[in-house]
Amino acid sequence: AAAMASPSTVILGGGIHAISLAYFLAREGAPVTVVERSALGCAASGKAGGFLARNWGDRHTSGLHEQGFELHASLAAELDLQSYRRIPTISVSPGRKAKRGAKVPGQWVDTAAASMMDSETAQVTPREYCDKVWARAEEMGAQLVIGKAVGVEMEAGRVTALRIDGHGEALACDTLVVAAGPWSGPIMEDWFGVRLPMVGIKSTSMVFEALPEIRDDPAAAFCGEDQFGCHLELYPRPDGSLYVCGCGGSDHVDNDRMREGGDCENPEQITADDARVNAARQSFAAMSSLGQTAEPVVQQACMRPCPSDAYPVMGPVPGTSNAFISAGHNCWGILWAPISGKVMSELLLQGRAQSVDLSPFDPGRFGSAGKRRSGRGRHQGDVAVGEQW
Repeated sequence: AAAMASPSTVILGGGIHAISLAYFLAREGAPVTVVERSALGCAASGKAGGFLARNWGDRHTSGLHEQGFELHASLAAELDLQSYRRIPTISVSPGRKAKRGAKVPGQWVDTAAASMMDSETAQVTPREYCDKVWARAEEMGAQLVIGKAVGVEMEAGRVTALRIDGHGEALACDTLVVAAGPWSGPIMEDWFGVRLPMVGIKSTSMVFEALPEIRDDPAAAFCGEDQFGCHLELYPRPDGSLYVCGCGGSDHVDNDRMREGGDCENPEQITADDARVNAARQSFAAMSSLGQTAEPVVQQACMRPCPSDAYPVMGPVPGTSNAFISAGHNCWGILWAPISGKVMSELLLQGRAQSVDLSPFDPGRFGSAGKRRSGRGRHQGDVAVGEQW
């Protein structure tokens, strides 16, 4: 097919990682076009909790944690993100009698035991981050194309254009970056023949109505597993509304279900599980008297992209000379987005990653045998924290 005028970089996907990369490329004056089939931030990036922890990384991810944490702070200042703030984090033990000192924040968790966990944590509402970072990227020249990508045109291992359904001409590119969250798995396999053992962890979440008790005493809370099969994570937002996830019963969605005709082909198909909503409401009510009357104003679900070893996939696509991938950031996708965007822009513009060592995240690593880390939920260092899957 004939090709439209060539932008230097085409990013496939419109989530927080695509947006962050577009921002850092545009900041360097590099032409960039984002191709998204639905709407920017319409999947996990617009529905996540936005919890940020500086010191929870391991030997491979500590750089992503620390630099991601610092970049969130600087971007929040630059772009006036109203939802960004530092908040402490507490650990909650459901079923244990509430007993703690007045210095432990989050006193609204008043019917379960709680203790201080970490003061080096923060939060941002991902929807606001996506909207404002994209607005700045667009001001700097980034472009958006809404359409469903259906394949690539290649010559001698080089991607020359991206085919978009309903567009008469393919979108020419000098560089292609796949940043399509969990849908990156089938794209890598079907378009490039590269094995990517990654599932979409489809989980239910809720947002409860704004309450002054939560607004005036903010603390993120990680709760132990309870009788309702929940492992709640509670993230209060500046207006006093409360984001709740860790509802249990997550669905592991394989690549086939994300392909055309599958039940998770589109972001619009990812909806809340009513049974888990009810369980989470009971769980919250058991640890906070506020939960006995508070009403959820949002019930939703999204899919986190989780590779088999729980580490992201960032770098060149094997067998190509100009295709890259940045996906599989698991439950830390929001925290790691700005540093991932920055380091991927370094790789594209300078030929090598400078801010973070990307070798543990090599897209070609799944072809070799080796010990795989178990437990794909959040970890504080090497310690499992919150719901595991």
